[in-house]
Amino acid sequence: MAKVSVFNMEGNEVGDIELADSIFNVEINEHLVHMAVVSQLANNRQGTQSAKTRSEVSGGGKKPWRQKGTGHARQGSTRSPQWTGGGVVFAPKPRDYSMSLNKKEKRIALKSALTSRVQEGKFIVIDSLKLDEIKTKALVNTLNSLNVNKALVVLNENDANVVKSAKNIPDVKAALTNTINVYDILKYDTVVIDKAAVETIEEVYA
Repeated sequence: MAKVSVFNMEGNEVGDIELADSIFNVEINEHLVHMAVVSQLANNRQGTQSAKTRSEVSGGGKKPWRQKGTGHARQGSTRSPQWTGGGVVFAPKPRDYSMSLNKKEKRIALKSALTSRVQEGKFIVIDSLKLDEIKTKALVNTLNSLNVNKALVVLNENDANVVKSAKNIPDVKAALTNTINVYDILKYDTVVIDKAAVETIEEVYA
């Protein structure tokens, strides 16, 4: 089992914790990690962009001028794509960009992402992460004491003070154990997680 240090909010080492090999020391599957990130980004797309084709633009029923004898090129409608106010060629239409991975693939991808952070030494465990009030400065001080700038803060229970304090820091995001995902783990340089959250992850993904 991999063993990592446990710190308090002042950045002092107060012990260590053994991480389950079945979650934090698996063989990294780069393909599934990539697929998980692509899937999440695709699923975030609304797919609501739309423009009108020539069949949907109003007007243009009358032929602009007769077929021959004017010196102009032949035209059948003022709503053809080459006309101002005409339709759009191959106009974008609402579509579904979503992709899906099965449950087993998602679990392997998440375990691979967590393993990569542990192997890189960017997985920091805190004995307890709680704030008495919404205080961004207090959370910033904690992260600075851990020498962390861009972090994903993982909580076991929803602490509104920590979550709202994290929202005021540009490169920090707070998440619960049931909302963590591969994209966020890779997007933020370091995972800062409280000890109880580690135990919950090991119970859920064991």
